[in-house]
Amino acid sequence: MGLTGIQIFKLLPKTNCGECGVPTCLAFAMNLASGKAELDACPYVSDEAREQLAEASAPPIRPVAIGAGARAFKTGGETVMFRHEKTFYNPTGLAAMVASDMDAGALDKKLKEWNALQYERVGLNLRPELVALKDVNGDASAYAAAAKKIAEESEFGLILMSENADALKEAAAVTAFKKPLLYAATADNAEEMGNIAKESGLPLAVKAGSVEDLIPLTDKLTEMGLKDLVLDSGSREMKQLFEDQVAIRRAPLRAGNRSLGFPTITFPCEMAGNLDMETVIASMLIAKYGGIVVLSDFKGESLFPLLLERLNIFTDPQRPMTVTQGIYEIGGPDENSPVLITTNFSLTYFIVGGEIEGSRVPCWLLIMDTEGLSVMTAWAAGKFAGDAVATFVKKSGITDKVSHRKIIIPGYAAAISGEMEEDLPDWEILIGPRDASLIPKFLKDMG
Repeated sequence: MGLTGIQIFKLLPKTNCGECGVPTCLAFAMNLASGKAELDACPYVSDEAREQLAEASAPPIRPVAIGAGARAFKTGGETVMFRHEKTFYNPTGLAAMVASDMDAGALDKKLKEWNALQYERVGLNLRPELVALKDVNGDASAYAAAAKKIAEESEFGLILMSENADALKEAAAVTAFKKPLLYAATADNAEEMGNIAKESGLPLAVKAGSVEDLIPLTDKLTEMGLKDLVLDSGSREMKQLFEDQVAIRRAPLRAGNRSLGFPTITFPCEMAGNLDMETVIASMLIAKYGGIVVLSDFKGESLFPLLLERLNIFTDPQRPMTVTQGIYEIGGPDENSPVLITTNFSLTYFIVGGEIEGSRVPCWLLIMDTEGLSVMTAWAAGKFAGDAVATFVKKSGITDKVSHRKIIIPGYAAAISGEMEEDLPDWEILIGPRDASLIPKFLKDMG
């Protein structure tokens, strides 16, 4: 169990300096206990106190870093059961499995196909992170060679899956720079696998036959000094796996059970006979606490919806996705090109920008900071009011880029046109369409 706010307060310097961002050490202690502050925010805490406070400042579910480079990611680190309580921090990692005896040419082709599965969405690059390499013949040298090939010739992170400790150790040695996940320690080999993970400094998966059986294994491994663990309850049946995921998430958050305070790894690829059904299971696991989901393959028609689901679930509901305020050039505009304005909600920007691009009419698009609200919501909240929009237009610098004085506002904000005309007497305020899909016709009709 973590320390209470009062227990933490007793270990703080009690200077009330305010450098942590709150006025008193007591307030900081309460924030620390509730997970709203980081211990590093206090510049005067002693080393002895820091060691005692480490448990209180750590999230109930340990964050585990896997991979290196472009597709490195973290799993775990969550602090709530439900997204509406706060937010989910680290998105589910998506992996596809390959066998260690796959022909080198076939492996090259597969990696290229998977690497091409990248999608641009609201300014983000959506893509999977991992390849799970399964040892199918116990040949340590061949396994290490395949692991090295994936690590050196692709961006993907690795999950090294082998029951052969020698094979795992050899593969870990040649891929350590990519920080792979080792899979897996069991009741039969926990000490041997734990030593490999400890020597290599790599995260280790722990597999048992049930949630209850995981506890003595994680306790043993943490006593060995291992901290970066990933849990596999062993279930390969959907209903039981769902229950296990909830139980593992609930244990550290509700009962303070640190033995289960780690992210999970799951295997839809071992639960279904086709990729379509694997995708259904994966969608459930992304929503319900799967830290890593391993599929048998990546195909665009199944991967893309999983990436979108993940994006939606792991987007902070209290902080809308935004783009930077400013002037955006679309299609190479010149001094005679139309000027449009909208809010900085990411989805609004990319929809409007996409329609302008599709019209093939070069335009200037002004993006105004409305704290990530859409046009209707921002107008209703007073953040896209006529006077504020007019002030932004004046300060934006658009007058230096165009010779005309015409600006197109969203149809849903037509009510602000009067105020804008008062504050921008030299400008003609044009009311654009309500639906972004009508922008191309509107621009072409303007002429």
